[in-house]
Amino acid sequence: MIDQFINFVIRPPRAEYNPDQYLWERDFMLAGRSYKRQDLEIRNARGHVLQCSHYMPSPFPEDTPLPCVVYCHGNSGCRADANEAAVILLPSNITLFTLDFSGSGLSDGDYVSLGWHEKDDLKVVVSYLRGNKQTSRIGLWGRSMGAVTSLLYGAEDPSIAGMVLDSAFSDLFDLMLELVDVYKIRLPKFTVKMAVQYMRRVIQKKAKFDIMDLNCLKLAPKTFIPALFGHASEDKFIRARHSDLIFNTYAGDKNIIKFDGDHNSSRPQFYYDSVSIFFYNVLHPPQIPSTHSIKAEKYYDLGALKFGASMDQSLLYEIITGLRCASADAASSSSAPPSILTAKPVDELLSEAVPITSKENSAVNEDEPSSFQVIKFIDIY
Repeated sequence: MIDQFINFVIRPPRAEYNPDQYLWERDFMLAGRSYKRQDLEIRNARGHVLQCSHYMPSPFPEDTPLPCVVYCHGNSGCRADANEAAVILLPSNITLFTLDFSGSGLSDGDYVSLGWHEKDDLKVVVSYLRGNKQTSRIGLWGRSMGAVTSLLYGAEDPSIAGMVLDSAFSDLFDLMLELVDVYKIRLPKFTVKMAVQYMRRVIQKKAKFDIMDLNCLKLAPKTFIPALFGHASEDKFIRARHSDLIFNTYAGDKNIIKFDGDHNSSRPQFYYDSVSIFFYNVLHPPQIPSTHSIKAEKYYDLGALKFGASMDQSLLYEIITGLRCASADAASSSSAPPSILTAKPVDELLSEAVPITSKENSAVNEDEPSSFQVIKFIDIY
């Protein structure tokens, strides 16, 4: 049982997929605009080849670098997990970079490290983007393991413009103690800590990292990057208190959003709205003329986050309306990707994530069934 738990930590089920089937197409449309998927390989410091994709406008605007968000997946995830993020970001002239971390998806490597080695993968990705004249500011969006990866890297690179941190754990040692209880591993209470110490030694030998080093509470007071935290209130794997602990000690401008659901639930509309506005604020993409005349019914502010001059209400309307029109366009487009374990039609998945607020805006025809299925990779924790 203990050996199974160790594998659960460092060798969870690995996502296997065909990029041309489960990612956005190499050329696709969103909200009446053309975009492309550029696949590339980057080698990390340990010599592992990382499989990556960069989504951007097609053609790319001349002499106008655009900001980029790097999406960091969870421990059983892959770059297909960023499919929804493309709908959120691209209409605001923010490009999206996503990768399979070492030990995940189609990249090299045998083990995951819940953020420790992944932060070094993120470092080489950021270095690549910094050397790309088409990229201006850089933001990070992480979920679960990816949120911890973003925090670990952000503590080392204050030039990151902003971070969205969804379901981060505060301390891996404490989380493992909790998971022993969650997964009903039958051990006398006085031996649980001894068992975790045994697992610590095995993990250190196999995956080359120390679980005691993965403590976000030590880094939060030293990190000043604007951050938007998110956590599902019914999350049984990484309980919401983990985000609360990090949030309470975090030194930078911050806000936290709680929402219904569990660890792997689709995130609600207001959360994606807030993510969209947050990245627009911190990344300052070139303003684009609105092609939509219908205003969104409402928008959501970001609480205590401070970013200098406030955005006017019409611009907020433009961001949210563009986002929802993009989701409508994606829901009706044959180029929208399937995503990977719980099968759903793409229009259902996208309407759950960023539903259309006006019937006349919706491009989904209820009489026409989707021609493909969307599948979500389930994150173990």
